[in-house]
Amino acid sequence: MALTAILLAVVAGSIVYGILTILAARSYLSVKPAPVDQGEPISVLKPLSGAEDQLEENLRTFFTQRYRNYEILFAVREADDPATVVVEKLRAEYRSIAVRLIVTGEPPYPNAKVYSLDLMKSAARHELLVMSDSDIRATPEMLSILAAEFADPAVGLTTCPYRAVPGRGVWSTLEAIGMNTQFVGGVLTARMLEGMKFALGPTITARKSVLDKMGGFDKLNRYLAEDFVMGKFAAELGYRVLLSAYVIEHHIGSQDFAANFGHRLRWARSTRRSRPSGYVGELFTMPLPAALLLWGWAPPLWPVAALSIVLRGVSAWACAGWVLRDRLTPRRCWLLPIQDILSFLVWIAGFFGNHIAWRGRRYVLHADGTFEPSPSTRR
Repeated sequence: MALTAILLAVVAGSIVYGILTILAARSYLSVKPAPVDQGEPISVLKPLSGAEDQLEENLRTFFTQRYRNYEILFAVREADDPATVVVEKLRAEYRSIAVRLIVTGEPPYPNAKVYSLDLMKSAARHELLVMSDSDIRATPEMLSILAAEFADPAVGLTTCPYRAVPGRGVWSTLEAIGMNTQFVGGVLTARMLEGMKFALGPTITARKSVLDKMGGFDKLNRYLAEDFVMGKFAAELGYRVLLSAYVIEHHIGSQDFAANFGHRLRWARSTRRSRPSGYVGELFTMPLPAALLLWGWAPPLWPVAALSIVLRGVSAWACAGWVLRDRLTPRRCWLLPIQDILSFLVWIAGFFGNHIAWRGRRYVLHADGTFEPSPSTRR
């Protein structure tokens, strides 16, 4: 009886969550700012590390923006980083775009991305900063839409939802399906219920003055999920944090199972520390394991289990289809149950352990979301 009650509560919660996700998707789609031909000047900040897959194609989309006044700053750790060859090639092709390349040297703290952003922020000529990862691809309207959202002076920071595009291999495909259905559903639901009090890492736009008021990157440099806390601090200062109307493309690399699972586990452990209650609530975003257990354990309750599975499918389409315009999920919808089971296993594993591996190094993750090199790495 106790197990039945627990499973029934989880499945019922997933039904409620599925309905909320569908409503949240509709709410998000109701807000569409018109692009502007010329808003305020923009500085685009791009941290780079190596000539990763499709880097040239990704960066090229930022050289072809239909926006009159913007610059692009790139940062690499070493002058001979392979990414510099790509940057110089694009700079030679697009001479009308103001481009600067910054060599940062070794970062003085674990989060190298934050160090790069800090140096580029200091060098940027403009107040409005678009901080975008190297694996992001954009259409020519991107900067125009982001600028339009800052026409409201109360807006201090915006963060872009993203459509994941997988590399080769089944594990990359499964991760993309999870991002385009489960992850974005949680973001949309949080936006509807409590407003945006966090940000998403791949592309964030903020004013220099807002970053300065929150303590600058010095306040962010010890956090693993610096994107999340950047949005949190901006909201605490009283600024509006928006989930942008612009959807970016996030091109994820191809990994084998071990590397992909390690990547997922790292972010599960990070999320558990950034949003503890939200992490527990993720159980309702992947109802298939609990629904199948309920169906097998208490067959008379099969209609409840079936309803939760149906709503999972509908909410997945609301996120991937309506919001993200994703073409992958409809073609690979049969992988959704496998992805839900894999996500459930990662979610369980995320409750255990405090070590993470990142860019070939091991770190200790603390309860407040900060991290540092593990003692073995320091030696």
